[in-house]
Amino acid sequence: MGWVTAGDYEVALDDGKVVCRNAAGRRLKSVPAKLADDPAVMGLRQLTEWLERHERQCLADVERWLTRSLPVPLQVLTRVWPDPAWQAALRDLVVTGADGEVAGFLRDADPERGLGLVDLDGDTVRIAPGLVRLPHPVLLEDLAELREFAVELGVEQKAAQLFREVWHRPAGLDADAAQVEEYAGGTFKELRFLHGRATQLGYRVRGGHAVCSVLEEGRGIEARVWVGDFDGYSETETGPLVWTDPAGRALKLGQVGPVAWSEGMRMAAALYAGRDIEDEERAA
Repeated sequence: MGWVTAGDYEVALDDGKVVCRNAAGRRLKSVPAKLADDPAVMGLRQLTEWLERHERQCLADVERWLTRSLPVPLQVLTRVWPDPAWQAALRDLVVTGADGEVAGFLRDADPERGLGLVDLDGDTVRIAPGLVRLPHPVLLEDLAELREFAVELGVEQKAAQLFREVWHRPAGLDADAAQVEEYAGGTFKELRFLHGRATQLGYRVRGGHAVCSVLEEGRGIEARVWVGDFDGYSETETGPLVWTDPAGRALKLGQVGPVAWSEGMRMAAALYAGRDIEDEERAA
C-alpha cells in the first residue's frame, strides 16, 4: 500500500477503499470531507471504480468460457494469471483433459512449468496442454462427488462452475416438441419488473424475449423466454422456453445439446422465481 500526498494528509488504497492518515502517521477513520475534490483522492477513487469493473469483466469472461465450453490456449492463462482479478476468477476451476476426464483443480499457471493442479488424490501435479479445458458442470460426470471433494479441499470458486445450477434433459422427453412450459405463466405486475430482473441476472432482452446465447460444439444456440414488449407498466407473464439456431429458426428439443438445455432452463427458472407469488395465492 503506497501513500500519496493529499494536502496536509496522505491517502492510499487498502482493500479497494481509499484510506487516509495525518501528518503524524495516524490512520483516520474516514477521509476528511475537505479532501473530496483533491486530485489524489479523486484519482484513487477512479482507480477503485476501474478495478471493480475489471474484476467484473474478468469474471464475466471466465463464465463465458464455461458456458460455451471454450478451450483456452495455455499461453492465455499464463499471461493473465499474475493479474489478481484474473487469478481470482480462474482459481480452483475444474480442468479436464481432451478425453473429458477430470485433471484437477486449477491453482497456478506458469509460462515455464504449465498448470499447477490439485488432482483427485489431493496431490499437486503439473500439466502443460496446448488448450486448457474448463468444462460446463453439466458435462462433468460424478458432479455430486466432485462437489463433495471440493468442500473437503476448501475450494471456493468465484466463477460459478461446480456449484452452478444444472438441468439435465429428461430421458422420456418428446424429442419432437418445440418448447418447455415448466416455467411459463409466472405473472409480474409490471413488465418493467420482469425486464429489469432479466437484465439484473445478466440476460439480454430482445424483441420481447430474454435471451441466453450458448456456443456448443461450435454451433451457436439461443435459449429464449417471452417476457413481453408492450407498455412497461402493464402486467405480463413469462412465456414458454424455446431454443433457436443463429438464423432464428426454432429447434426441436431433441436438437438441443446438454449445455444449451441446462443454461436455458437455468434462465427460465431464475426469471420465474421472481414472479408475484401473492397474486398466485389470491387466485388459488
